[in-house]
Amino acid sequence: MDRNIRVGLAGLGFGAEFVPIYLHHPRVEHLVICDSNPAVLQKIGDRFEIKQRTTDLDDLINDDSLDAIHLVSPIPLHVQQTLAVLNAGKHCSCTVPMATRLEDLQAIIDAQQASGKIYMGMETAVYTKRFIYAREMQRKGELGRIQFLRGAHYQDMEHWPPYWLGLPPMHYATHAVSPVLALAGMQAKAVHCFGSGVMRNELHEQYGNPFPIETAIYELQDDPPLAAEVTRSLFHTAHGYVESFNVYGDKATFEWEQVEGEQPVIFRMRPVVETWGRGNEIRHEKLDVPDRQDLLPPEIARFTQRGVYDESHAHLSFVQGGGHDGSHPHMVHEFVSSIVEERLPWPDAVRTAGWTAAGICAHGSAMQGGARVEIPQYRYEKPFEFRV
Repeated sequence: MDRNIRVGLAGLGFGAEFVPIYLHHPRVEHLVICDSNPAVLQKIGDRFEIKQRTTDLDDLINDDSLDAIHLVSPIPLHVQQTLAVLNAGKHCSCTVPMATRLEDLQAIIDAQQASGKIYMGMETAVYTKRFIYAREMQRKGELGRIQFLRGAHYQDMEHWPPYWLGLPPMHYATHAVSPVLALAGMQAKAVHCFGSGVMRNELHEQYGNPFPIETAIYELQDDPPLAAEVTRSLFHTAHGYVESFNVYGDKATFEWEQVEGEQPVIFRMRPVVETWGRGNEIRHEKLDVPDRQDLLPPEIARFTQRGVYDESHAHLSFVQGGGHDGSHPHMVHEFVSSIVEERLPWPDAVRTAGWTAAGICAHGSAMQGGARVEIPQYRYEKPFEFRV
């Protein structure tokens, strides 16, 4: 595409984090904002001096001047809104999870393919500076053969909006699942998952879910064998907020820290030379993970860090940026770049569906007492054809 694009952003709670990134991205020429709450819409619109704003998503969907819409809306709305955007012939990015039912995952894949437009799952975990570092270790061969992977996401959801109350933990597990499957380079084949703990009765009602915590063992491949473990908690668990992954190789291991503000650890194994030695020598180091602003256009690189924006309009300045380990500008840049370069983004609909299905099937297993559940393998039925 030889021109810059026009974007609509819907949802300005968490979504407000993305406003300055789109405004400063060199390939975005115009931004329209949307929020159903007029007070929030006015606050964000005034802060960024955005003239075109609306409380109705249909206004964005029906706006022929917009190329793409980024959805940052509540989980129950993701499927309906995503299908509406794609069916209207617009590129779509959506915060996770993609859906909470398997049939809806396939519906989104089909809609993307039929429309010839891009769908991108805005999964923060695979654009964090920690994931970028571990992926580069893998590409350089520093990890060796991956022997096992582990993901975890602990977060207490008390007093959050009502749709969160009693949500099955694995229905929102992509922050822990996606880095594991991305590093493994495959979709999960099958899962055994167990619910754990006791949750107060009123939290069972909305989704019929009795578990505050679910933990799953995934079979990724059987020859050679590779497995992963993922744990997700939402209620009644005394642990600080953390999204994390560990990847265990036969040469080195990367472990995300368990307390925010600390450093991840790398273990490196060196074979013992002396014949009398028992076990190989294993050393560890705490890592200052580099901030990869070099991967971004200069205009948006600073948004990997928290700072005061925008200095050019001092009366509008406020603290913003650095969300989810610096991932936000990387995600926006991939979404915008995939549109202007007329290619599928990473992750596209198929990959996002695979990550999401792993969680949906895990909850299904937990509700069956840990029974083995096969996970659908998603693919495009024919090569994707981009349509301008």
